[in-house]
Amino acid sequence: MLTLLFDGLAYGMLLFVLSCGLAVTLGLMNFINLAHGAFAMAGGYVTVILTNRWGVPFLLTLPIAFLATALAGIVLEKTLYARLYDKTPLDQVLFSIGIVFMAVAGIDYVMGSQQQILNLPDFLRGRVDVLGMGIGVYRAFLILVCGALAVALQLILARTRFGSRLRASVDDRRVARGVGIHVNTIFAATFAVGSGLAGLGGALGAEILGLDPTFPLKFMVYFLIVVSVGGTSSMYGPLCASLLLGIADVLGKYYVPSLGGFIIYIVLVAVLVVRPQGLFARAG
Repeated sequence: MLTLLFDGLAYGMLLFVLSCGLAVTLGLMNFINLAHGAFAMAGGYVTVILTNRWGVPFLLTLPIAFLATALAGIVLEKTLYARLYDKTPLDQVLFSIGIVFMAVAGIDYVMGSQQQILNLPDFLRGRVDVLGMGIGVYRAFLILVCGALAVALQLILARTRFGSRLRASVDDRRVARGVGIHVNTIFAATFAVGSGLAGLGGALGAEILGLDPTFPLKFMVYFLIVVSVGGTSSMYGPLCASLLLGIADVLGKYYVPSLGGFIIYIVLVAVLVVRPQGLFARAG
């Protein structure tokens, strides 16, 4: 049981890093970016190519994956996404889902449809026994990295001037511009960070979740479930939702294999019936 709980915790932390960028763009920028998974896939492929083909150390590929997807996010935000900020949610959904299908087809053409295998360094492989509990070294690494990211993100959004300017820009762009806030720059930086976090999540999750051209389609629903269950008013909501869903998914697939794939949806329905606005969002 303790081993399963630990694995569920690691899986939940990974879901958080994969989903927190969507929580930022959807919750703070009011933009429905269903192409979030495409950035995660891009980060995973950057890490796999650098590690397996070019021999770059795995830990060094993580910041590279973040920067590469953040740069792609800036380019797409300036050329395409910025034109959709004032459009209807339907326009945003259709546009971003089109980006997903283009990314899937492009990766399939360039890299092939086969599953990619990430070669982790030796010090991140294997398990260690702690008080009778088998702890995967890589999963412990995920918990530490993702936990640090969760704390850093919440502090940046709640305690820094950038976070204040971002919230002001979302609440009223016209007034924010009137008091000297560069709204376009704030949005571009936020979108870049959200894209970079998705890429980092894809790099960290390539070994556990697997990586192939259908990655954005397979996990799009998971990202949306995390944001829906946790709410988007802070980082605590998506974090708690990710942990809840990760543990429920791992335990369900182990103890109730016949219903394992449905457990996460049962949790989603149960939470939304009681709290339609999400666990940590304000009503209305």
